[in-house]
Amino acid sequence: MDPLFDFTGKVALVTGGSRGLGYQMVKAFAERGADVIIASRKLDNCEAVAEECRALGRKALAVSAHVGKWPECDRLIEEAYAAFGRVDILVNNAGMSPRMPSHEVSEALFDSVVNLNFKGPFRLASQIAKRMYDAAEAGAEKGCIINVTSSGSMMPLPETVPYGSSKAALNAMSKSLAWEYAPHVRINTLSPGAFRTDIVEAWPDNGRGPIGIPRGHAAEPEEIVTAALFLASPASVNVTGSLVRCDGGQH
Repeated sequence: MDPLFDFTGKVALVTGGSRGLGYQMVKAFAERGADVIIASRKLDNCEAVAEECRALGRKALAVSAHVGKWPECDRLIEEAYAAFGRVDILVNNAGMSPRMPSHEVSEALFDSVVNLNFKGPFRLASQIAKRMYDAAEAGAEKGCIINVTSSGSMMPLPETVPYGSSKAALNAMSKSLAWEYAPHVRINTLSPGAFRTDIVEAWPDNGRGPIGIPRGHAAEPEEIVTAALFLASPASVNVTGSLVRCDGGQH
């Protein structure tokens, strides 16, 4: 195995890890030696992914959690640390992207989007970053957090205002936390564009693929893997507070 992408002995926690991009990242970490924690709302789906990872010889924990709610974020953290004693890599991937005219957005829907896309990731990132920082101060290896945002955070689009705004907040959060928990915790943002998941169906198409992709089409979910591995690799020691685009050149 290439030592640049050897995660043997690491523990990776991925929210929204039972399908789509999250599933691809879980699988990639497990294939490269990491033990994994898979979190999403449906326990059966998480357990199915955990079984795949166990078949690779990894330890895997499935946790049902709605990470838009802070008590469930806290429970997820406690279960992760009870099972493994640490988290080396956190990937805040869970999110939602409803599309509708802004004047039709209800307060309940607005709150749901912001809670899942920003409020929950803030809770998980801040609490786990503190634990990572304290562990590194005591001699443990440094930690890494990847916040999965969206090209929609930098390229505002109609009828996706709560989504794009909450992801833009995630971009700002990542920069702030990167400063706050340096030098022991690297915190970066990974910005996917249109991928062939259920989310892309909600995004507009201008005749050249979703939202104008120079590449001409949405990406396959597994094409997120190299960008995630790059940000998580300990070889990327000088990469923090950065936003890495994996969007096919969207602009």
